[in-house]
Amino acid sequence: MTPQEVSARFDRPIFIVSMPRSGSTLLFETLAQAPNLYTIGGESHRFIEGLAPFTPVAHGWQSNRLTGVDAGHPAVTLLTDAFYKYLKDRDGRRADGRVRMLEKTPKNSLRVPFLDAIWRDGLFVYLYRDPHQALASMMRAWESGKFKTYSNLPGWAGLPWSLVLVPGWRELIGSPLPEIVAHQWATATNVLLDDLENLPSGRVIGLDYDELIADTQPVMKGLASQLDLAWDRSLTEQLPASKMTLTAPKADKWRELESEIASVWPIVADADVRARNFLRSLRN
Repeated sequence: MTPQEVSARFDRPIFIVSMPRSGSTLLFETLAQAPNLYTIGGESHRFIEGLAPFTPVAHGWQSNRLTGVDAGHPAVTLLTDAFYKYLKDRDGRRADGRVRMLEKTPKNSLRVPFLDAIWRDGLFVYLYRDPHQALASMMRAWESGKFKTYSNLPGWAGLPWSLVLVPGWRELIGSPLPEIVAHQWATATNVLLDDLENLPSGRVIGLDYDELIADTQPVMKGLASQLDLAWDRSLTEQLPASKMTLTAPKADKWRELESEIASVWPIVADADVRARNFLRSLRN
């Protein structure tokens, strides 16, 4: 599909990009309430990895990484067709004509160049969450067995691989779970920031998860404005838990795993400083 054909269907699609377990589902479900915004209803695993050229298998099981080279594959036409076919707005209306699309899948933290090559006018919302919270939630996700992505990852031992498959995962074989998720977080963060920094600043918007939770209505109204969307919802009460929530939200829930997180903090520390600085730069 040519850029012109893609542009005829999609107007400045919006991609929420973040680390796993960082509140992207909550943000997605909330932002999807904006009028005239269309989604496929959830994450795009089956749309992207349902096409053989875009699977880890096709890349020697290296990772979920996709680049502009992958965007040159003819299967991209099938991908964009599938997205458009299943798009619906908040009232269940199908896409008709040129529409704004909202998409979020944590694996897309490794796919920004791929998405950018397909949707040249795409906007990226970078959602940052304190890694203390994210790491704790990632560990719980692995342990729950509900977030398995590759149950039979070749050569992997231990709990089935869960969440995003990052470059260098083979070096983690036999590592304790806290180390695995710390490397997941740090590796994916650095790849994502490398890619976002290569985009024009006007195409990247930063958002802090804690601010979203603490002051939802003004944050969402401001975000909608930045994305050139209308906002007619009044969010005066605490947001409901997202459909991906494992246990009831609680600000200091991560402290149940405080010692485990402290033991691997050096793995994520530099990437976290970089992430916070990047978020700050988007607001200057």
